[in-house]
Amino acid sequence: MLSIITFIGFTALVAFIAWYATRKTDETTADGYYLAGRSLGAITIAGSLLLTNLSAEQIVGLNGAAFKEGLMVMAWETLAAIAIIFAAIFLLPKYMKSGITTIPEFIETRFDKQTKGLLSLLFLIAYAIVLLPTILYSGSIAFSTMFDLPAVFGISEWSVIWVCVWSIGIIGIFYAIYGGLKAVAVSDLINAIGLLVGGILIPVFGLLLVGDGSIADGLETLWNSNPEKFNMEGAVDSSIPFGTLFTGMMLAQIYYWGTNQSILQRVFAAKSLKEGQKGMMLAALIKFVIPIIVVVPGIIAFHIFGNELGNPDQAYPALVKKVLPTAFVGFFAAVLFGAVLSSFNSLLNSSATLFGFDLYKMYFKKDATEQETVKAGKRFGLLVAVISMTIAPFIVHAPDGLFSYIQQSLGSLSVPILAVVVVGVFSKKVPAIGAKIVLTIGVGLYLVSLLILEPLYRNAAVEEAMAQNITDAAQLSIIKAEAYPHYLHVMGILFVFNVLVMFISSKIKPKKDAYIPKVTDSLDVTPWRYTIIFGVIIAILVLGTYIIF
Repeated sequence: MLSIITFIGFTALVAFIAWYATRKTDETTADGYYLAGRSLGAITIAGSLLLTNLSAEQIVGLNGAAFKEGLMVMAWETLAAIAIIFAAIFLLPKYMKSGITTIPEFIETRFDKQTKGLLSLLFLIAYAIVLLPTILYSGSIAFSTMFDLPAVFGISEWSVIWVCVWSIGIIGIFYAIYGGLKAVAVSDLINAIGLLVGGILIPVFGLLLVGDGSIADGLETLWNSNPEKFNMEGAVDSSIPFGTLFTGMMLAQIYYWGTNQSILQRVFAAKSLKEGQKGMMLAALIKFVIPIIVVVPGIIAFHIFGNELGNPDQAYPALVKKVLPTAFVGFFAAVLFGAVLSSFNSLLNSSATLFGFDLYKMYFKKDATEQETVKAGKRFGLLVAVISMTIAPFIVHAPDGLFSYIQQSLGSLSVPILAVVVVGVFSKKVPAIGAKIVLTIGVGLYLVSLLILEPLYRNAAVEEAMAQNITDAAQLSIIKAEAYPHYLHVMGILFVFNVLVMFISSKIKPKKDAYIPKVTDSLDVTPWRYTIIFGVIIAILVLGTYIIF
């Protein structure tokens, strides 16, 4: 009962503060609703970036991966810091100098309206089919495990997932669709603080349990008892073979932090380029230490539970339930609930933005007023929410781990989108036809690789090995992994292919008029002079981690 009271109390407090902070913002205008009136400072931006990224699917999924494979999965977090630095130094200045609201808006000025519409459509598919459902599903798994909801309500786990998914979704709709970006960003900042504090408590209490009251003894025991979990170099048959860090892994990170609308919308809402860069650098620094929250607990859970858990994605919520005092469980569940809402409503807000700005005014009502655009965006966001809430419960049938499922699914969209945006930013003569080819053919090639070629080659290799009387599971796993490139390597290969296609198109049919970037006068675009210095320091910290481990 105490945990439920603290959960409801903290959730209500965050909602009240978000309402109070946004009560005077004019959200009937596009800038007010979509970009918080371009009023966000560095700290708010950093908090919103972290909470948009750090939701249940990240915490539950990565700790589940760490439960299985150990410290090596922290590459998803540490390399994110490098991607954020790249985006802050090279991409953000170009974006903000043009005064854009969305990435597809930049694509329109660089290529044409049809390319923008195609890119917006791909973003919306990714949000509705992959990202939003996984956020809802992972949140439901967390709450179901922490509060043992099937026993509390006397219903099946499947039914509990449906109830949780729709409950979270409905609350998220009110935050995102009826609150605008500023309400989302303010609640993000509060929950970011709570998540960092609560998230650190989990490994602290876990190590105290492992070390019989001593954190130092807990670390020593964890290290000595599970040395294989502290190897940073992924084997060829692991989820992250070491070589993939230099190919698709980096591309996936740059796509997420440098071209993803739901992330960049927080930075576009900055008061100035300087505040945006400072916010991104602060987020990069915190991402460097985030593995304490999203990886270490998974290793602690493995030490405590071993093979007791049937589903690795239950590792984190099971650890929370075991090590935290009852009152803290309610508080942390509320913070996690806020993180789930953050990612959910951030994507909903971005969906509304993409549809309102990039599709509604282009294909439905060209002379729509700002109020009509905002209203149409809200209605579309509601539709996307209903679709995602319907799909989410069925993710329970996904064959692989949650986090791997997300990354593999997004690969079909991230590679061509990143290629188009990067080439668009750094070239002036590549024509729109090249971008359109990549945004269609590129998606298809990845899906053919993932769904047809990879299973075909790997299954054939295993069958051939077994025909040769090779039955050792470890040896078969390596043979299977080596039979076809890892999906992250495929992403790297296709990225190079997509870029080549675009540059070849520029040779065959170059853009008639070289692209000249527009420069806005409505925003201070003076860069932060310490951006490169801070970026180098954080990059050295990340490199040092790999040298140590």
